[in-house]
Amino acid sequence: MNFVFLSPHFPPNYYQFCVHLHHLGVNVLGIADEPYKNLHPELKAVLSEYYHVADMHNYDELLRGLGWFTHRHGKLDRLDSQNEYWLETEARLRSDFNIFGLNNETIARVKRKSLMKEMYARAGVPHAEGAVTATLAEARRLVKRIGYPVVAKPDIGVGAARTCKIRNDAELDRFFAQKPPTDYLIESFICGTIFTFDGLTNREGEPVFYTSHRYSNGVMETVNDAGDVYYYSLREIPADLEEAGRRVLRAYDLRERFFHLEFFRTEEEGRIVALEVNMRPPGGLTTDMFNYANDIDIYHEWAHVVTHNRFTANYERKYHCCYAGRKFARRYAHSHEEILRRFPHQLVHHQTITGLFSAAMGDYGYLFRSPDEEEITAIAAFILEPQG
Repeated sequence: MNFVFLSPHFPPNYYQFCVHLHHLGVNVLGIADEPYKNLHPELKAVLSEYYHVADMHNYDELLRGLGWFTHRHGKLDRLDSQNEYWLETEARLRSDFNIFGLNNETIARVKRKSLMKEMYARAGVPHAEGAVTATLAEARRLVKRIGYPVVAKPDIGVGAARTCKIRNDAELDRFFAQKPPTDYLIESFICGTIFTFDGLTNREGEPVFYTSHRYSNGVMETVNDAGDVYYYSLREIPADLEEAGRRVLRAYDLRERFFHLEFFRTEEEGRIVALEVNMRPPGGLTTDMFNYANDIDIYHEWAHVVTHNRFTANYERKYHCCYAGRKFARRYAHSHEEILRRFPHQLVHHQTITGLFSAAMGDYGYLFRSPDEEEITAIAAFILEPQG
């Protein structure tokens, strides 16, 4: 099997996907704009060949790279980056080289939030009412029907970038006066807690691994207010959340792929409402959280699904695993050294977070685990307690 991995050096922990593909006998081919000398030593050791391009945004360069791989190694069987940013590029390359997976015909419903609503309707899953509005007049007509507050977000966008809450006519007018020249979706603001349904499907579209995470704050609020966030995995997944997640997966017919589905549980009624889909692994260190929560190696298991269509590990969700991110611009009650001394057994990993993710995830992240949910939230509160 020939597997082309786009941008195998980023995010920094994703080189492990390539390592485990290689260990299972896959011919791993890397392509990116990062100089070869800068690659992680373990990544260098498992790449059969690396094609350097000057600019990953230059599609002709990528075409030449994959053409070179085809000339050298034969038919290309798979292509991926596991990165939201490159989803459309991947789909285009898969279409041009007839590679299995999301392609030009299917990528729009994964990337466009407006089309996600159509998929939720097909799945029979409640979702926020909204539409793409090109003009202020269209937006006013929509708001007259659904009411304030609303959320404005790019129809195609990563995370909560350029997303805002609009509470009244004056804020709506101001938004359209400053609106970037791109399609924006306006939808009802849902008040609730974010829960995710995350995992991996096999070649038949069945989830062979799945879990759920609960967020302390919404990503939009964290980015816009420069606040802190923590989120942790659940040991037991609520039945209505799992059912909604499975319905969405069936509607998308997602095969041999990670998924990260976001939902609200509303404050007043406690019902599940779909937020958006992400057909790739959850960002940041969440793949490592999969491992710490379940004592598995998700990088190996993904490689096994790709090569043999089997998930081999048994998992019991033994722990809640939590991520808590601190920001360098904020002052906290407890020092880094205090955290290390206070939780030597619960803390499993900590590191600096790269600038690309820091607006949402913080500048420094801690991973810790416990079978006790109350202990998890208490540790998060200790780490993020502001200085008096």
